[in-house]
Amino acid sequence: MAKKIITLCYRKIIDAENTNLWDKYVHQDSYTEFKMQAQLYNRKGQYNTFAELVLNVPAAEKLDFLVSASITGYLQQLKNIIPDVLDNLGKRFLTFENFKFEIINSDINDIRKHKVGVNFFSTPMVWHDTIGDQLLVSRFKENEEKEILTNLFPIQKFVSIYAIQTIE
Repeated sequence: MAKKIITLCYRKIIDAENTNLWDKYVHQDSYTEFKMQAQLYNRKGQYNTFAELVLNVPAAEKLDFLVSASITGYLQQLKNIIPDVLDNLGKRFLTFENFKFEIINSDINDIRKHKVGVNFFSTPMVWHDTIGDQLLVSRFKENEEKEILTNLFPIQKFVSIYAIQTIE
């Protein structure tokens, strides 16, 4: 019987409007790091925004990577559990292996304009079925033949099937 193995992506957007404490720390620390790292590409102080920097200084595209170091400690606090995605029992269940940090917008003079995204990529999951607007999934394990534990969760905003593979 063929299995569909999927990797999910959850894109978490963090800006000045977020009220969750973890989000606030990520917002503040990534902004502080952005301001510090942006100085490398803006020695004359002629650009204020991330977009201006990237447009005028091609090497500034490295800022996503450079600023991501400021949030790795916060990601470790999550203990590889993707935040905000809950199953139908209200539990966080989705684990992640990788992430990608991105600066969506920022201004060295205004923290309120700082907006970042963290894309979480899940560990491989078996996609068993779709029931209404919910996916029935389980953790992928090689040669699994006995009873398996599943999670049923609603398809929600900012969650997408990132990759799919069929295994015979």
